[in-house]
Amino acid sequence: MISRRSIGSVATFAIFATGHAQAQQPVVASQAQVAERQRAADSALRNDWANLHRYRNANAQLAAPAAGAQRVVFMGNSITEAWAPYFADEFPGKPYVGRGISGQTTPQLLVRFRQDVVALKPAVVVILAGTNDIAGNTGPSSLEMIEDNLASMTEIAQANHIRVVLCSVLPVFDYPWKRGIEPAAKIVELNGWIKAYAAQVGATYVDFHSAMADERQGMKASLARDGVHPTEAGYRIMAPIVERGIAEALRKR
Repeated sequence: MISRRSIGSVATFAIFATGHAQAQQPVVASQAQVAERQRAADSALRNDWANLHRYRNANAQLAAPAAGAQRVVFMGNSITEAWAPYFADEFPGKPYVGRGISGQTTPQLLVRFRQDVVALKPAVVVILAGTNDIAGNTGPSSLEMIEDNLASMTEIAQANHIRVVLCSVLPVFDYPWKRGIEPAAKIVELNGWIKAYAAQVGATYVDFHSAMADERQGMKASLARDGVHPTEAGYRIMAPIVERGIAEALRKR
């Protein structure tokens, strides 16, 4: 196995529950509104920690893949959630399904992986996750913990004859909701592990980071307004990169 080195824990617990548009257009809220949102977030975590209800109805209504169709499920957080509305333009005619949920970490994705990926019977799953773990969205997390969760999702997919595309975590210099934890080097280290692990287990590695990073190993300002979530220009960079990865995955036996 690829060695996994713990880097210790990141900063204390925080919830980042805003979506892509909200992150780009912050709204000043009253103390009462902030308190109500926190209560709602706390309730959601207690009652449906992995947000399994989010796509349950959509999954039930999604027909089985047509004969010969190569369905692809994109699994991830807000970056994937905000990408899905662009699929029709960026991947015209392709049976691509978005299953991203804002703020989620890899343990949450792992909990809902069977429901939101395996049950949809895709040919390929694209996994783009890990940045919220580094930010500490559901508590302190080491790189080894993230790696374990990515490996578990990969193993579940492969056991169900689903080809796996493992994506690099996108570059971040600083999280606007969790300042000062210096994530850039941790992301680079995690991406090195993802690339090596993908080669070891026969998955496909997709490198968004190299195409989107600036000299500080953060996101290029032209590609993300908040340094984390891509703009449409960012997704235009990502689309052909992931398409090549999906094509490579489909060629593998």
